[in-house]
Amino acid sequence: MSRPPKPLPLPTRQARQIWLRAQRLDTREPFGEGPQAVAEAIGHLGYVQIDTINVIERCHHHILFSRIPSYRRADLSHAQSVDKSVFEYWTHALSYVPSDDFRFFLPTMRKHGREGHKWYASVTPADTRKVMRLLRAGSLTIRDIEDDVLTEKEHLWQSRKPSKRALQLAFYTGVATISARQGMLKTYDLMTRHFGWDKLPKPASAKEITSYLLDRALRSQGVVSLDSICYLDAPSKKAVAGLIASRVRRGELLPVAVEGAGKQEHWATPEALQPHELSPDLVHILSPFDPLIIQRKRTNLIFGYNHLFEAYVPKAKRKLGYFALPVLVGDEIVAALDLKTDRQARKLLMQKWTWLGQGRKAAGRKELKRKIEEELDRFERFQLAE
Repeated sequence: MSRPPKPLPLPTRQARQIWLRAQRLDTREPFGEGPQAVAEAIGHLGYVQIDTINVIERCHHHILFSRIPSYRRADLSHAQSVDKSVFEYWTHALSYVPSDDFRFFLPTMRKHGREGHKWYASVTPADTRKVMRLLRAGSLTIRDIEDDVLTEKEHLWQSRKPSKRALQLAFYTGVATISARQGMLKTYDLMTRHFGWDKLPKPASAKEITSYLLDRALRSQGVVSLDSICYLDAPSKKAVAGLIASRVRRGELLPVAVEGAGKQEHWATPEALQPHELSPDLVHILSPFDPLIIQRKRTNLIFGYNHLFEAYVPKAKRKLGYFALPVLVGDEIVAALDLKTDRQARKLLMQKWTWLGQGRKAAGRKELKRKIEEELDRFERFQLAE
């Protein structure tokens, strides 16, 4: 048996550029505009996380705006409810996912259908029958169910309405889908009716799901590790590791030694390692839930930046601020801005500006600040639009 190839040394600067290219943050308008751009962006990234915090615009809109300069919230609504090119389901968090990838999530849906879901163990058969009767009659929101007897919450984030829990269980089992959103108010519909299916597609096999996880990570991350491929999904690591090993043997993947990673193994395709140009003038004000930021250890390794999410930290102990946003200029994270949108006064408020990395250096800071403030003007217009 031949020995595995020796890992190629990969400086962090090159790893950053590969990741930025994979994330499509290396060019201003990688996906075009309109609902089709939304579908293509989510298709390329694999998923876009949804979150409820709206001190500025919610993260799913923010992540798309970072890659689609002309992005409008209506474009996502159109993709979800009209084109039906994206749907909502759980990845490492609730996310928008390409509808073309539906079959990779169907085995999990069926598992929840067989075994239930630990978060909704209190849902009774009567709750389910009631919700299914209402769903068969037409799409509905939780506000449409007015006769619930409120119950105690089992968790802080749960609804006191039993019907909402039953709706959410129907969502996780794939019986229902979220057909539309208005803010965070969800409209539910039967999955088959929403997509116009007579029956659900054929579910992907375990082998196909493993390939899907690896290919999704290679496409959106460029340089991957087992942790980055299987983020918050430890059970998938063994199968993914086996697939990586077979692709390395075939020369489809190359092991790389990322500077500073120690014993943590990384891999990339030969194509990803080809040099490419990156504009040093591009500025992105990123969401803390952006795919470039959400895996904190990976971001720290490759960018030398350990993001602090301090929304749940007591005010006196915060360093960057309640909802700090990393600022990417070229291939460096140079600042974190704690922003808040005052929607009544129609202003974007600067709570705190913290210089980081290269931004701490006095030389060139005036020009750097000018570039960031130009992007802040664009960011403010996005915050206050529609």
